[in-house]
Amino acid sequence: MTLHSLFRLCLDAHYLDAANGASFAVLTRDGTLYILFQQSAGLTDWQNNLDFPAAPYRDMETDWRCHRGFLRVWRSVQPYIDEILHLTSYVDVTTAGYSHGGALAVLCHEYIWFRYPTLRSRLRGAGFGAPRVVWCRSGCRRIAPRWENFTVVRNLNDAVTHLPPAILGYRHMGHLMEIGKKGRYTPLDAHRPESYLFSLAEAEGLTDTAFRPLP
Repeated sequence: MTLHSLFRLCLDAHYLDAANGASFAVLTRDGTLYILFQQSAGLTDWQNNLDFPAAPYRDMETDWRCHRGFLRVWRSVQPYIDEILHLTSYVDVTTAGYSHGGALAVLCHEYIWFRYPTLRSRLRGAGFGAPRVVWCRSGCRRIAPRWENFTVVRNLNDAVTHLPPAILGYRHMGHLMEIGKKGRYTPLDAHRPESYLFSLAEAEGLTDTAFRPLP
């Protein structure tokens, strides 16, 4: 599945709600289990987005820290993901999300990598317009392999992908893929779903004229 198609899947999914504003969707296609997370959709989501002090991610052999608000939301949905992984038949797993959902996909991806080692070679992930989630002033290399097959997709100028600021110690994990053209959008317009659709279509050589940049 192309990144453009995966992003479309995130936008069109029917999401289930859990505690703390967590919204997720699960579906299978051609032997792949897709675990998707919705973008910010209410006040609770924004309260969690702005709760960015670094918190320790507990119950791990290697101590590391991440965005406290996103961690709170992820812990609300984690039991459902465990149940799905145990009960669903699949060959490969892909985690993905847009914006706020991209941040949750980062944490979900790491959780599956750590807790389900037999899936590591079959695990992929993408965070479209995702903010930074992991905090580490040093020692990132110790945990970086957990996101070896995760891609953060940034539409150039997208302000959300630069938050929380790197100067505070936050880092993108995985591979950062930049799409679009610098200066095409304002920092806020670059984050819009239609802007991502256009830039992804452009990057992947798609010719569907339904995708147009904002004026």
